[in-house]
Amino acid sequence: MDILFFIGIAIIFGFIGGKFSNRFKFPGVVGYLFAGLILGPSIFKIFSLELLDKIGVFNDLALGIVAFIIGSEIRMTTLREMGKGIMTIIFTESFGAFFLVALGVYLLTHKLYMALIFGAMAPASAPAGTAVVLQEYKAKGPLTNALYTVVGLDDGLAIMIYAFAAALAKLFLIGGTVSFLNIVEGPLIEILGAIVLGGLMGIAFGYFIRKLKGKDEVLAVSLAAILICIGVSKYFHLSLILSNLSLGMVFANLFLLANRRAYQAIQSITLPIYIIFFVIAGAHLQIKLLPVMGFLGLIYIICRASGLIGGAFFGATISKQDPAIRKYLGLGILSQAGVAIGLAILVTREFGSLGKAGQDLAVLVINTIAATTIIFEIIGPIATKFAISKAGEMNKAK
Repeated sequence: MDILFFIGIAIIFGFIGGKFSNRFKFPGVVGYLFAGLILGPSIFKIFSLELLDKIGVFNDLALGIVAFIIGSEIRMTTLREMGKGIMTIIFTESFGAFFLVALGVYLLTHKLYMALIFGAMAPASAPAGTAVVLQEYKAKGPLTNALYTVVGLDDGLAIMIYAFAAALAKLFLIGGTVSFLNIVEGPLIEILGAIVLGGLMGIAFGYFIRKLKGKDEVLAVSLAAILICIGVSKYFHLSLILSNLSLGMVFANLFLLANRRAYQAIQSITLPIYIIFFVIAGAHLQIKLLPVMGFLGLIYIICRASGLIGGAFFGATISKQDPAIRKYLGLGILSQAGVAIGLAILVTREFGSLGKAGQDLAVLVINTIAATTIIFEIIGPIATKFAISKAGEMNKAK
């Protein structure tokens, strides 16, 4: 059958799964994921791995849109109100997850290089899982603002943490010397390049779109800007999440009225794209990996969740943030998917050729992260809904 047939199947089954999920008071995202799980290789095998690779372009589109929307929600006025506190939270939750997972894995395996790599997997979040829940329940308030900012920016720090951890892990694994410049050069180019690209496109996009009048025109140009930003990011190996985040953020803060129109236009087409994205994500989840996860995976799940929640609470407390942020922000950042999987694949490339120990590490990391992603992709959106519900921020946005 044609690929469009399967995309239609994904939308229909995902939509039904979302409605079914809502009936049990769960976020629609959980239903989309389960619909994908049922359609994928784990159960009915309607979506093969080969087919999933062909329609993977929707992943990039969805991530670009999510990043643009998150960027549009991050206002400089909000950042000034939060002050240095929000950056403090990003550092404490990221390093909290890194150190706690590294400690747990080291106590279990007594292998420092393995502890460093698993610790480096932990800080990466999945902004889509959090952002879609915030939009579904029309969340608004201090916690919501903080969540948008944290899930939007912490992936940049996660990339830097991985770069340092991987370099040290190689040092412990095979010996030799490590150049500080070589460690930071790649990640810095990826992060700063993405920010500059998105910023320049945000300025150009803003000047162009403010002259448009019709909603359809605004939608066409907005979507074009996001797609161009995604394409350029991938061509130059930059972070498409950070580049589109920067695009949305610069556009929102320099062209407020035009941004509101673009935001509303993009929102009108997001549901089917989100459904396809999460159905594909669910189809990639392989139930057979859960038993493979073993005790190491359990340690990773417990330590990562504890590090994120504890680190966010500590950072929010010392920076004197709103009580809702202190209590619940950590629950809203548990989702983990794309960036962590990407880093795990990077481990297989960088360590797979470093002898038997490197090969064993690569296999262990990719399987454990793939398996634990199943858990975090399901509990993450549920925890986010719980957080905004307890904070009293549901159904506040117009």
